[in-house]
Amino acid sequence: MAYRNVRHLIRRQIPVVRRRLDRQLTAMVLLRVAFLVSCMLPYVVQRIYAQNAIVNRNDFIRVAVEQLIANIAILFVYSNYAWSFYIFLISSTRFRRQVKHVLIKECWRRIKTTTNESIRPQTNAVAPISHVSSVEAD
Repeated sequence: MAYRNVRHLIRRQIPVVRRRLDRQLTAMVLLRVAFLVSCMLPYVVQRIYAQNAIVNRNDFIRVAVEQLIANIAILFVYSNYAWSFYIFLISSTRFRRQVKHVLIKECWRRIKTTTNESIRPQTNAVAPISHVSSVEAD
């Protein structure tokens, strides 16, 4: 009973903001895992079929269709890695806020300072040669 009360007190002391962030992180991980499974499943099914199917190599249309299906399954596998950013962007407000901060505040500031430096007039003065060495004179 005392153990349960201590755990209840500890659980109550966690700030609400942290609980919300934990929920967002959990949602992000669960969505990521679900998307991983849904992207890998076509590839796994295709590989199992390719290992167990007896294919006549003279049937060019069937070979072409199987290669097309294999390439589409591989496309799903690679798209899994590309879509992670968008999954996190959709599922978490904290992630959206951080992306906005990085893109707008940091990157825009760098672009702005770079363009301001290139717009300023620069003097292109050529420095005179003060002395000529004997090697250059020959």
